[in-house]
This record gives sequence, C-alpha cells and structure tokens, in this order.
Amino acid sequence: MDRASVIGSGPNGLAAAILLAQAGIKVDVYEAEAQPGGAARTLPLTLPGYRHDFGSAVHPMAAGSPFFGSLPLEQHGLHWIQSPAALAHPFDDGTVVLLRQELEPTLNYLREDRARWRDLFQPFAEQWPALAEEILGPVLHLPRHPLLLARFGIKALQPARFFAENQFHNARTRAVFAGLAAHSFLSLDAPVSAAVGLVMAITVHAVGWPIPQGGAQAITNALAGVLASHGGTIHTSHRVASLAELPDALTFCDIAPPHLQRIAGERLTPAYKQLLNKFRPGPAAFKVDYALSQPIPWRAYDCGLAATIHLGGSLEEIAHSEKEMFQGRVAEKPFVILSQPSLFDSTRAPAGNHTAWAYCHVPNGSTIDMTQRIEDQIERFAPGFRDCILERRVFTPADLEAADANLIGGDVSGGAMTARQMLFRPTLRAYATSNPKIYLCSASTPPGGGVHGMCGFHAATTALKNLGR
Repeated sequence: MDRASVIGSGPNGLAAAILLAQAGIKVDVYEAEAQPGGAARTLPLTLPGYRHDFGSAVHPMAAGSPFFGSLPLEQHGLHWIQSPAALAHPFDDGTVVLLRQELEPTLNYLREDRARWRDLFQPFAEQWPALAEEILGPVLHLPRHPLLLARFGIKALQPARFFAENQFHNARTRAVFAGLAAHSFLSLDAPVSAAVGLVMAITVHAVGWPIPQGGAQAITNALAGVLASHGGTIHTSHRVASLAELPDALTFCDIAPPHLQRIAGERLTPAYKQLLNKFRPGPAAFKVDYALSQPIPWRAYDCGLAATIHLGGSLEEIAHSEKEMFQGRVAEKPFVILSQPSLFDSTRAPAGNHTAWAYCHVPNGSTIDMTQRIEDQIERFAPGFRDCILERRVFTPADLEAADANLIGGDVSGGAMTARQMLFRPTLRAYATSNPKIYLCSASTPPGGGVHGMCGFHAATTALKNLGR
C-alpha cells in the first residue's frame, strides 16, 4: 500500500505518520481540534500573553525517546531548556531535596543514601539508550539487552513503597522516590508501581527533565515540520466519525479503544471488540493553570531552581493520597505535581509575570472540586501563593475530556497501568487489530502514556514489517 491515514495528531500519531512517510507512503493526518498536538498543545488559557501547556509541561521521555532522538527536531524549531535542578521536593521544615542531572550535586542531599542512590541509578542512566530500547515498547518481546532488562525488571516489579522502604534509610529519600513513583497513577502498594519511579529517577541523570522553549506546542510543531518535509499533510478541525469517510488505505488510530470501536464499526471482529471492552480507563487528573504576578514564594528558596515541584511531604502521606485515589476516593491532602516553566522560559508570560500549572490524581470521572485542596498544598510550602494569582483556569476530568476526547473521564495515561494492562495493552495484539488495515497507536498501546512517540513508532514499524518493508 502506498497511502495511509492517521487519526489524531498527538505525539504518537505524528510519530507513526513520520515513520510511514519516511518509508515513502503518502500520509494524511486528521485532527479533530483546530490545533494539532493532542495533549502536547500550548494554549492561551488565562490572560492575554500567558501561554499554558494543556498537558505535560516537562518532558524527560521526549528528550529520552529513541525515535524522537533520531529526528532533526532542532532544525524545526525545538529547543530544550534544562532548569538547574530537574526536581524539587520540599518538606515542612523548610528544607528541600533537589534532583539534578549531575549525579554528585544530587548526592549531597541524600545523606546516608548517597551510595545507594548512586549504585541504583548511575548504571542505568549510563546505559539509557539501551534501556530505553527495552522498556519503551511491548513488555513481551525478545530482549536485545537481556541482562540489563533483567536487572531493571527485578526492581520494577516491586511495589513502590516496599522498594523505597527496603532500599533507602532516610525518610527524605523515601519521600522523593514515592513522589517519582506516584507519576504511575497507581497505589504505591500495587505491584509494578516502582517501575515508573525507577524510570523517572533514571531519566533525571540520563537526559534531565527539560522543558521546550515556547511550550509543548514546540514539540508538536517540530514533529509536524519533519512530517511535512517527507510530504505528509495534517488536516485540522477534521473529526473522523467513521472510517468509511477515509480512503481505502492503511489506517492508524491515535485514539482511545472506545473511540476505535465506534468509528471502525463492523470492520473489527466481535471477538476483538469484546477484548477492547475489557480495557479499563485509568484514574484522572484534576488540573489548574495559573497566571501569576510573581514567582511562587517558596519557603525553601531552592525550589526556584526546578521546573518541577513535588508537593506531598513524606512517603506515608504520598502513599495515602495515591491509595485514596486508587480506591475511588480523594485525599484531603492530595499529592500535587507542579510545573513553573516561566522561571526558565521568558516566552511563557509577560515580563515580570509567570505561569504555573498543578494537578493531582482523582478517580476517573470525579466531579469533586480539588482547587482548594491543591492550593492548600501549594500554600503549605509557599505561604502567600494565593496572593500571586491573577487568574486561574480549572480543568476537571470532564473538562479535560472535552478539550481532548482521548482523555476519557480525565484519564491522561491512556488506560490504567495495571500489571495486566502492561502485558495486554489493549490486547495481546498490541498495535495490530483484527483488521489487517487498521492499527492502534495511542497511549493505550505499549509503552503507554507520555510524550515519547514510541506507541506510534512501534505501530508503524509493525505495519511496515507486515507489508514486507
């Protein structure tokens, strides 16, 4: 086949489109919204002159993506900015732990866990390209680096709380790892919840946690530029209601499984659709974007060195927050992830002013307003924060879905990251479906959520292999 359609212009859809176009296939990308990018968009959400990232703002997985790393994204306007520290984790006593890309400055904060942190993460960081090749794809595969993958896997299978309590002596180090692992949207007592914490810690030292100058849209624009250089075309404001609307060609769907069922109809077998029905959505995010009159007044001054802040205090408090979410409740003191990109990128706000966003985890479809609880957590570590707010834009789970139909019930991970759905995501077929012309390439396929494009890369690779290319 010499033609392909891609539904959705998120990072995965664009990655699939680029690989197909590089293979000489004519590619058309159809995007329902007026602006390409999916969750990787930068939008005017508050006041004039303030630029906010709709989804993720800090991008270790994009910087460490094997496929993105193979593309000339910098030639299409993508410029990475590394904040002096990747992450700040403040505590109630006014102190903070900073994780820096350089290992030695990080170890200065970890006291008796210095040697353990180095032994755990330095070897993996030094072998990141090989490790990324193994973990950013289907769990079930023939490994090219089996010993490296085995060393990682033994640790990754553990619950995050168990891992932290058995690996680290200091309560502060345990808390830092808990915050990293909480990016998984799993209870920290769940098996495999340590995996995301490991990856987040490794990427700190392997590639840093950079922000794109101008916002996440710069990633999308660079990918779109690469696609255009290979003859691909993006059609915005074009919502596909049925695959019958598209040319009879290969079709790649950067969409959630329920949407695939709806638009594919009888082109998928009943047995395959029954398997898709078993795929569970993940928990949701509740997000607030802020236009600020000044930098956030952190009690721990060094928080101003990091683009990402974890607000949750101790391991026990973070674990409680995530367990409440996992059991269908919301925490009074939710674990909050905050990004403050304008400290390092002056394009995000008018001179002297700033932007920030913060979110916490809530059950899928939750209707509980978490704004005050999020701001209470920020005030806890930055007294006077509310006095800096010029404007806020709240995104409930329903609001997130309204802005991006793939975020079903506010699920930003493309499906629950349970052990079963890591192995069967969304089915054992992964990217292939029951129809040889239809492929799924969204975050509901391996390796899951994140701005890395590897779901699209593997889907297109699978299709090209099936075509004998």
